[in-house]
Amino acid sequence: QVQLVESGGGLVQAGGSLRLSCAASGRTFSNYNMGWFRQVPGKEREFVAAMSWSADSTYYADSVKGRFTISRDNAKNMAFLQLNSLKPEDTAVYYCAAARSGSTWLVWIPVSYNYWGQGTQVTVSS
Repeated sequence: QVQLVESGGGLVQAGGSLRLSCAASGRTFSNYNMGWFRQVPGKEREFVAAMSWSADSTYYADSVKGRFTISRDNAKNMAFLQLNSLKPEDTAVYYCAAARSGSTWLVWIPVSYNYWGQGTQVTVSS
């Protein structure tokens, strides 16, 4: 089992920044690929960004490329998502997720992830 807890969400004006954190506990964090997703009511969970267990590969949705940055600190069992140049359409609940390394990992598909956090709300005002 891996427990994931997100933090860092909040209310920010358009153009502002936030840094989301995901604290992991349980199994060895470095054995897991990490992803960030977001969801608004009535819509499916949407892929935002992902990073491989070794941090040598990163992936971004086109809608956030150049504005968001994913990172991780395996020594501290933490993953991060830096959100810059925020837009009102970025408003959503943001979730971090962990996928076991060594398994087939389709980074943009939620079912590829084994564990999820409870989410943190990001609201961007215009």
